[in-house]
Amino acid sequence: MVARTLLLGNSRGMINSRVSLRVVLTNGVLLLLSLLLAVFSLCYGSLNLTLAQVWQALHGMGEPGVITVVAQWRAPRIVLALLLGAGLGVSGAIFQSAIRNPLGSPDVVGFNTGAYTGALVTIILLNGSYYQIASGALLGGIAAAALVWLLAWREGIVGFRLIIVGLGVAALLSAFNTWLIVTSSLESAMSAALWGAGSLNGMTWAKGQPALLCIPLTIIMVLLMGKRLQLMEMGDDSARALGVNAEASRLWLMLFGIILTAIATASAGPISFIALAAPQIARRMTHASSVPLFSAATTGALLLLAADITAQHSFNGVQLPVGAVTVSIGGLYLIWLLIRESRR
Repeated sequence: MVARTLLLGNSRGMINSRVSLRVVLTNGVLLLLSLLLAVFSLCYGSLNLTLAQVWQALHGMGEPGVITVVAQWRAPRIVLALLLGAGLGVSGAIFQSAIRNPLGSPDVVGFNTGAYTGALVTIILLNGSYYQIASGALLGGIAAAALVWLLAWREGIVGFRLIIVGLGVAALLSAFNTWLIVTSSLESAMSAALWGAGSLNGMTWAKGQPALLCIPLTIIMVLLMGKRLQLMEMGDDSARALGVNAEASRLWLMLFGIILTAIATASAGPISFIALAAPQIARRMTHASSVPLFSAATTGALLLLAADITAQHSFNGVQLPVGAVTVSIGGLYLIWLLIRESRR
């Protein structure tokens, strides 16, 4: 009996070490691919540059025009793509783990739609500036999340109920958004449609400053609570038995997830698919029993940067909004995920 117990313990230890090694290797590969894509995006464009020219421009040397292209146009777009993608990946991992459902992502349950509503109100009714639009999107996302949470609460939160309520709230807000656009002036409607496509075009360091400050801090806070998130995936009763206040932890984690989603939406508009797909892709690559937060962040960063490069260079010089690329891929992914879940 003792020998069997020792054998089982050793087997579990070997399995855990293999999973940990796979997670580390996967994160390393994802970071390397992100770095390679970032270098490619710095070098390739309407003005093709060599690595030496890019290196000099990043250090403030070389021709003034090249410095402007690299340091002021391409670099902020790349950094924000990586940062927003990481934030959306972590946000999706939080929701999918906290409610134990792969469909539980912020763009499915209506939080993105709420942020879009807040931005539309600011654009159409208040004629706000960029930072006012960003603040409106942040408040709209938080308000939509609070509404979904209150309507789904029945002595606790059940994942399936939260998704159904979120879909209903998203449909209601989508109808309201359509009404706002239809009844607005042509100029306001065009501005709202351009922002609502989700785009990194024209991104600058100044526009990305809120995301540069808030997203890294929020991700660090989530990583510090990562152990609680893993225990909550075992179920609320198991988490409570191990000393975790499940409801309080879920509320804090989902608040962080809402902040990440709202900041990303406020910075670049609603970008679909990343929060939905990145955690599941990371989980399958690492073969982990729960969604690894750091892997979800690196996967989201890689996906959004790859989608932005595709939007810039794949359509004969026409730059599409990155949201148009992600939503096209995301629709196919969502269909596959729904078929897979129905078979299960």
